Amino acid sequence: MTLIDSTTAFISSESSATQRAERLTAAGASWGSRIAADPANAQLTYRVRGRGEGSVTSAITAGKHSFLVDEPAALAGDDLAASPVEVALGALISCQIVVFRLYAHSLGIQVDDISVAAEGDLDARKLFGIDESVRAGFSDIRLTVTLTGPESDERYQQLRGVVDKHCPVLDLFANPTPVTIAVVKG
Repeated sequence: MTLIDSTTAFISSESSATQRAERLTAAGASWGSRIAADPANAQLTYRVRGRGEGSVTSAITAGKHSFLVDEPAALAGDDLAASPVEVALGALISCQIVVFRLYAHSLGIQVDDISVAAEGDLDARKLFGIDESVRAGFSDIRLTVTLTGPESDERYQQLRGVVDKHCPVLDLFANPTPVTIAVVKG
């Protein structure tokens, strides 16, 4: 959940298809030129920081953006924001929307509107140390992507196949990713 102030402008959901196409074309051309000039330009490192606040709230900073992540009261939180697993599902949803729009534009597949719903099943026994044999994370995630537009179901399924291969956050969920953790005394 992003914290905003009264000066923050929301992106209009009424953004025209023409404006979206122009932005997608410009971004694709810009990245294409950068990567063609030097393939090392495709390597990106994202940095995000967090600090504990309150009971179990985390204040997160990602670039110029700040937001809170919390837990409901039943999990010792103050319920000030979405939980870490809800934020993870939100990241998956938002990445799906980005990549669907990007590849719909690239492939000439008209998508008038897109919405995504996610559900994830999590067994809390591992979290609370009750059963070490179960997975700590999601055991199953289900996405429902709803596309509106004039294309056939076959074309939208073709688009889905391309998105599945290119969505970075879907890749994080679907494949093992090496994680290195260092604990340091401050």
